[in-house]
Amino acid sequence: MIVEQIWTNNPYRNFNYLLACDETGEALAIDPLDHSKCLNIAKDNGWDITKIINTHHHLDHIGGNDQLISKTNAKLLAHENANHLINNIDIGLSGGDVVKIGKTIELEVLDTPGHTMSHVCLLSHSNVPSLFSGDTLFNAGAGNCHNGGDPYYLFSTFKNILSKLKDDTLLYPGHEYIENNIRFTLNLEPDNLYAKDMLDRVSNQDPNYPFVTNIGIEKKINTFFRLNEKLIIENIVKLDPEIKNKLNKKNIFLALRELRNNW
Repeated sequence: MIVEQIWTNNPYRNFNYLLACDETGEALAIDPLDHSKCLNIAKDNGWDITKIINTHHHLDHIGGNDQLISKTNAKLLAHENANHLINNIDIGLSGGDVVKIGKTIELEVLDTPGHTMSHVCLLSHSNVPSLFSGDTLFNAGAGNCHNGGDPYYLFSTFKNILSKLKDDTLLYPGHEYIENNIRFTLNLEPDNLYAKDMLDRVSNQDPNYPFVTNIGIEKKINTFFRLNEKLIIENIVKLDPEIKNKLNKKNIFLALRELRNNW
């Protein structure tokens, strides 16, 4: 599987993706907002875009659908419950479905509500697994729930799906937010040496060549995976003393998500 991570260089700091079969040249576009870049990269490499997957319905993820479809006749795939949110879906997806591209690409659909209630992530079945996480999981962070989402469901997605992925699973998120997210981690856990080293590594990185983390790294730098860490808990209690009498992973996660909203 060939992965082309495309930096859009827009104010929202979106990443788009092309996944191509190295045997057939058949390709899949994920959230192709910058349809021109996707088309040009596919043309330069001799790839044929036959499918588009939207991880969710927000405009910065579906905004390039119509233009790309008009040029490629690609089929549009998205969550089965997003029909009223995304126009002209050809195939509705549910958790456990498998999307195949060419001879070498198989993507398992993960139903991952939270950022929105009809959100999918895509997990590659390959020697080195990869997760295309849309706006559910970011490098060192988690998606917000402002526009049609629910933090309770986001916690469930982290607990029941994301935390159970193999540590070597590469992470390809929908946006480039890593530096600011690590600063949030260090605000709550200033003695996290791994996060400090990672901040040095990615500060002012070129988003055209971003550092690719994996789930194992995320468990070291992402506060939303680190709900048992004593210092994080202590700092959350300082900020919200009432939580002290109801300390559990769910409430800590929810407190972190609310804190991140205003940080």
